[in-house]
Amino acid sequence: MRNQVVHLAIYDTLADWETGHAIAHINQRQWQREPGRYSVSTVGQTLDPVTTNGGVRMIPDLVLADLDPEDSAMLILPGADAWIGGDALAPFAAKARAFLDAGVPVAAICGATYGLAGEGLLDDRDHTSNVAYFLAMTGYAGGGRYRDEPAVTDRDLITAGATNPVEFAREILARLDVYTPEVLDAWYRLYARSDASAFEVLQAASAR
Repeated sequence: MRNQVVHLAIYDTLADWETGHAIAHINQRQWQREPGRYSVSTVGQTLDPVTTNGGVRMIPDLVLADLDPEDSAMLILPGADAWIGGDALAPFAAKARAFLDAGVPVAAICGATYGLAGEGLLDDRDHTSNVAYFLAMTGYAGGGRYRDEPAVTDRDLITAGATNPVEFAREILARLDVYTPEVLDAWYRLYARSDASAFEVLQAASAR
């Protein structure tokens, strides 16, 4: 089985909490259908360190210009202050277009959905974000496809709002087929609802 790489975009002001559940459980072999199938690699505009919203210093593994969709299982775009009011992160939105054109999934949360709206990638796909008027500020043409839901998947695009990192992770894990449906349901019940009964299902998955 060839390891497949999920690419996490990183940039200054990245919102630390938005992708933590997803990347931790992509990398963690426990409960997985095919342990070790995926790993996570970070990608930045340069190899210079970035500083997250929480003040954490991160160093990219790869330069964005060198990222080929054919070498990736998914591109994950976290929110960041830098998405709003400028084009500093426009290259990441353009790369998302290249991924979708190649049939490789993209997952965007919070401010990253703003960037994708500006790129025109939400005009013909069901999607969500923080609130509808947040995306409307971009002037995009996809307002009729907005869904007031925690997370939405339409074809190869996953979107979510800033306060829904667990639902965002669930859609990512589902799209990558990381867990069986039963285990994914238990995973969500445990992390979203603190449902202790779900842990029994996860323990059983660990024993297999």
